[in-house]
Amino acid sequence: MKQLTYILCLLSGLAWSQHHSKLVAEVNPETKVITVVQELTFNNTTKDTLTNFVLNDWNQAYHDKNTPMAGRFSDEFERSFHLAKEKERGRTSNITIVDDQQSILTWERDNNFPDVIQVRLKEKLLPNQKATFKLTYFIKVPSAKFTGFGYGDKGKMNLKNCFLTPARYENGAFVKHNNLNLDDIANAVSDYDLEIKIPSNLVVDTDLNEVQKATVGNQTLYILTGKNRLLVNLFVDEAREFAVYKNEHVAVVSNLRDARLTDIQRAIVIDKVVNYVAENLGTYPHEKITVSQNDYDRNPFYGLNQLPNFISPFPDEFMYEIKFLKTYLNNYLHTTLQLDPRKDAWIFDGIQVYTMMQYIEEFHPESKMMGSVAKMRMLRAYNLVSLDFNGQYNYFYMLMARKNLDQPLGAPKNTLIKFNEKIASKYRAGLSLKYLDSYLENQVVPNSIRSFILLNKERQTNKNDFELLLTKNSPKAIPWFFDKIINSRDIIDFKFDKVSRTKDSITFSLKNKTETQVPIPIYGIKNKQVVFKKWIDTFPKDSLFTIPRNEADKIVINYKNEVPEFNLRNNWQSLRGFRLNSRPIKFIFFKDLEDPNYNQIVYIPTLEYNLYDGLLPGIRFHNKTILDRPFNFDVNPTISTKTQSLSGKANFAVNQFNRNSSLYNIRYQLNGHYLHYAPDAYYTKINPMVFLRFRPDDFRNNKKENLIFKYIMIDREKSAFTVDENTENYKVFNAKYYNGKTEVTKHYNFLADLQLSGSFGKLDGEIQYRKLFNDKRQLNLRLFAGTFLYNNNVSTYFDFALDRPTDYLFEHDYLGRSETTGLFSQQSIIADGFFKSMLEVRSANQWMTTLNASTNIWNWIEVYGDAGMIKNKNTSPQFVYDSGVRLNLVTDYFELYFPVYSSNGWEIGEKNYGERIRFIITFNPDTLIGLFTRKWF
Repeated sequence: MKQLTYILCLLSGLAWSQHHSKLVAEVNPETKVITVVQELTFNNTTKDTLTNFVLNDWNQAYHDKNTPMAGRFSDEFERSFHLAKEKERGRTSNITIVDDQQSILTWERDNNFPDVIQVRLKEKLLPNQKATFKLTYFIKVPSAKFTGFGYGDKGKMNLKNCFLTPARYENGAFVKHNNLNLDDIANAVSDYDLEIKIPSNLVVDTDLNEVQKATVGNQTLYILTGKNRLLVNLFVDEAREFAVYKNEHVAVVSNLRDARLTDIQRAIVIDKVVNYVAENLGTYPHEKITVSQNDYDRNPFYGLNQLPNFISPFPDEFMYEIKFLKTYLNNYLHTTLQLDPRKDAWIFDGIQVYTMMQYIEEFHPESKMMGSVAKMRMLRAYNLVSLDFNGQYNYFYMLMARKNLDQPLGAPKNTLIKFNEKIASKYRAGLSLKYLDSYLENQVVPNSIRSFILLNKERQTNKNDFELLLTKNSPKAIPWFFDKIINSRDIIDFKFDKVSRTKDSITFSLKNKTETQVPIPIYGIKNKQVVFKKWIDTFPKDSLFTIPRNEADKIVINYKNEVPEFNLRNNWQSLRGFRLNSRPIKFIFFKDLEDPNYNQIVYIPTLEYNLYDGLLPGIRFHNKTILDRPFNFDVNPTISTKTQSLSGKANFAVNQFNRNSSLYNIRYQLNGHYLHYAPDAYYTKINPMVFLRFRPDDFRNNKKENLIFKYIMIDREKSAFTVDENTENYKVFNAKYYNGKTEVTKHYNFLADLQLSGSFGKLDGEIQYRKLFNDKRQLNLRLFAGTFLYNNNVSTYFDFALDRPTDYLFEHDYLGRSETTGLFSQQSIIADGFFKSMLEVRSANQWMTTLNASTNIWNWIEVYGDAGMIKNKNTSPQFVYDSGVRLNLVTDYFELYFPVYSSNGWEIGEKNYGERIRFIITFNPDTLIGLFTRKWF
C-alpha cells in the first residue's frame, strides 16, 4: 500500500505545474559526504523562452575563506570560519548534468554569485515546456559550528539548503543570491521525492512526508515526498531527538524543548500557538512543519528573557510559548510566502512581529518587559521594569534610530547591519503594521495579511502584491505608509505648538519637527484614563484643530505609542489652570529606559584607580539612558583615598545627527579633569572639542572617518617630580584626521595629527595595517613619522617619544603616568615610536620615523621588531631598533612584550630583565564594551 501511495505521489508530482526533483542520496557520516543522484524536471512556467537556467548551490559558500559568506563573517568579526580546518569546510563537487538526450551540459559559476550555478541548455525551452535532466554530485557537509547547518557530534546533521535547487524567476531573469548566512535563499516552488540512505543507527526527521522506511543491512532507507515546497528541512541524528505533535491543522516536528516542562505542557502550548496562527493567518499549506532548537538559536527572542534559566523573570511555560511562537511563525512564513526573502524581508518580519504583538495582547496583556521583576515594589519606579512586554519593540528600534544607524525597512536584507537585520528592523516592521492597523481600524490589516497568505498558496508573489492588497482594502489613502515608513528612513517627531482650551473644547496646532507627513493620534487624558482619541491626518503648516475636551486635563500626542516616534518627551501638554512645560526631576539608581514623563538623572557609585590617587570612590551623575539623546551631561566627583582630597571629571556634550549626509554626526563636547599627575600635584584639564564623523552610504561598511578639533588647556600644580617649570601650564590646539577600516581578516587606519602651541608646533602621522592570511599567519605593521614645525623648548616633555610618551595632553589611560621605575612604568601605549625597549636616546626634538612589525609563530605567540630613525637638534640622525616576543592575547586590549635584542644588545640575559617586560592593558569600560558590540553595529 505504501509503495502504491509513493507511485501515486510521484505521478501527481510529475503532472504538477512546478519543478520536480527526484533525489537519491546516501549519507556517509564518517567522511561527512552525501552522494546525490538527482532527476530534475524543469518546467518553464515563465512567459520567456529560456536558453539557460539557474540552480542554487548554497553549500558551496563553505568551500574556502574567500566566499561572500566568509567576507560577511569577517565584517562581523567572526574568526572561527577563517581559522577553520579544511576538513570542517563544505563544498559541492563533481557536478555533472546530462539532458534527456544524454548530452552533457556545460555549467559555470558567476564570479559575482559563486553560490549559484548557471546551466546552458542545448535547445531553447519554450514557455510551458518541460525538460528533464540527470544531475550527479557530492555534498561535503560543513561543520555546524559556523551557522548551525552541517554536521555535529555523533553523526548529527542539519541539512537545510544543501541540495541543488531551481532558483526563483522574476521580471525576466533568475534571482541570484549568495549564501550570506541570512536564511533567505530564493528558491522556486518545487515538488520533491527523496530517497535517502543513512546508517541504521541514525534516524531522519523532516518536514517532508514519510512514504516508506526500510532497513537493509546496516542502512536505513527513507522514502520521502512533498509538494509545492520552497524549502526542505532534514535532520539526521543518532537518536530520535524530535517529537511529533499533531492537531487538526498540522503535525509539528520539534526538538525545541524545555526540561522544566512536561510533554503534556509542551503539547498544550504548541496546540495553542498552532490554532492561533491558523485562525489569524490561515491553515499551514503542508502536512508537517519542523520547529528546531537550531532555528530558534539562530533567531532567538532578543531581550531580557535571554537571561539564564535560573534567574529568568518569566514563567517556564511563558518562555517556551514565546520561543515556540517566534520560531513557528518564522518557519510558517518562510515555507508559505512565495516572496524573495532577501528583497522583501520586511514583509516576513512585519507579519511575524505584528502577529506576536497581537498574541501577547490577547493572551498575556498584563505581561511586562521584565516579567515578575515588575512585582518588586523597590523596582517599580524603573521604566525598564514597568514597561509593557510589547513596549520593548519600540525601544529596540529606537536604540538604532537615536544612533542614526536605522535603515529603510524596504532595504534588501543583505544591506542591513547586524543589529538591524536581527532586531531593530524586524521590530520596526511589526510596529509599522501595528501603526497602520491602529490608523485604519476595522481589521483591515489582519484581513489583508490573511488574503496575502492565501494568494501565496496559489502563485508566486512580491511586495507589490502585498501593497496592492493593503491599498485596495483600505478606506483611507495610505501612500504615506509605503513612501515614509517602509521605503525611507525618515523619522517622525511631533510636538504641540499652540494650545488653548475652554471648558468644552481644545484648540491646538502641531509642529511637525521632521516634516515627515504621516498621521498622528491625539489623546485626551483624565486621571490617567483616555477620554478621547483623534487621528490627525497629514496637514499643512500652521493648521489649527478644535476638538471637544471631554473633561480632559491633559492632551498627549501618540499616548499609546502606536507611531514609531523619534522623541516622546515633547508629546504632552497640561490643560490645568497654568501651562506646565517642565517635567519633574526623577533620580534613578543605575541606568533605565527613557521615561518621557520625567527629567531623569542617573546616579551610580564609581570606583577607579591610579597610582597617585589610589582608589577613587565617587558618585556619578548623568542623564544617559539606554537611548541616546541630543544633550548629555556626566559629572563624576571622586575622593582620592591617598590624599583625602576631592578630585573628579565632567563631560558635557551636544549631538547633532544629519540623517541624509555622509557627515552623519557632529558632536560638540566640553571635558574637564581634576586628578593627580604626580604623587604631590594635581592637574586641571579643560578641553572643548568638536567631532565630525563621516560614513559611507553602505552602512555595513566598517570604514570610519573622523575629523576632530580640540583646544586643550592644562594647568599643573608644581611638583617635586617636575623638573622644568616651563611645562607646568600650557595650551594646545589639536586637529586630528582618522580614516580606518577593521575586519577580522584585514585592518588599516591612517591618522594625521597637528598640534600648535606657543612653544612648539608639530605634525605627525601613522599608518597601521594588519592582515590575517589564509594560512592563519598574521602580519602587523605600523609606520609612524613626525616632525616639529617649530620647537622653542629645552625640555624633552613635548618631544616625540621613542618608547613611552609623556602624554602631555592627558589622553592616554596610564595607570602611573609619571613613573620612571617599577611596574607602572612598564605600561606601553600605542603612540609615537611605540618601541618596547628603553634605549639610550628615548625622544626626538626635531623629527622621528619608526616602523613596528610583528607576525605570529603559533596562535597568539608572535615575534616583533621595531626600527627607526630619530633626529635631535645639533646631532646626526640615529638608527635604532629592538625585537622580541609578543603575547597578543587580545589585540590592542591586553598584550605582553618580552624584549630579546635591541640597540642595547642582548636584553634577555640581563639581571633586571623583569623590569624590561612591557604590557598593554585597557580598563576603560567603553573601550571594552566596544570590543564585544562592534559586530552588531
